[in-house]
Amino acid sequence: MKKIVVLTGAGMSVESGLRTFRDADGLWEEYPVKQVATHDGWLRDPALVTKFYNMLRVKYQNTQPNEGHRLVAQLERFYDVTVVTQNVDNLHEKAGSSKVIHLHGELMKVCSSIDPYDPRYIETLDPDHLEVEVGAKAGDGSLLRPHIVFFQEAVPMIEVAANECMKADILIIIGTSLVVYPAAGLLHYAPATTPIYLIDPGDVAVGNVPRLEHLKMGASAGMRILYDKLVKK
Repeated sequence: MKKIVVLTGAGMSVESGLRTFRDADGLWEEYPVKQVATHDGWLRDPALVTKFYNMLRVKYQNTQPNEGHRLVAQLERFYDVTVVTQNVDNLHEKAGSSKVIHLHGELMKVCSSIDPYDPRYIETLDPDHLEVEVGAKAGDGSLLRPHIVFFQEAVPMIEVAANECMKADILIIIGTSLVVYPAAGLLHYAPATTPIYLIDPGDVAVGNVPRLEHLKMGASAGMRILYDKLVKK
């Protein structure tokens, strides 16, 4: 079975109503990103960061996957599909994708603030209890923090994602500007003969990649075309 790797960014979830703008000098849900999405911000005011992610979870808990998410999941009927996402939402999982690598963490999880990647202290929050009490502790006695890779922190899953891209027979990139590293460099790990499909309504600076086909449209419209091409060819 041929292997497809799907790399998704914020544009993947825009049709589901989620905000796309996440920039180190901007605003995220009207909060300064430097306050709520950086390592320094967490150290400076963990209570503010905890409350911010509580708000996000409650706001996003009923968000549903769009057709683009669902079509990516349906590719598993015909291909070995791995999704590598820069998004912290769980919409790929809701749509039915079985292998999802989250580069930037997962909104619905919390973890130790001493070692965020110690699996013993990573908790998936109950849908009925999405708000973490300020000052709540992880199993190792440290403050519970959002299971999010903050700006200024390493991306621990990037090597796993790169290894997947190296095995890709087909690479699909959806809704990412390809300017945020290290994720932006993943397309260069694909074998030289691997076709690359980019779905994004805007211009994306990818440099000279001769085997790349750009579908300049949103996630759902682009995936409808690509699904038909890959499944009904």
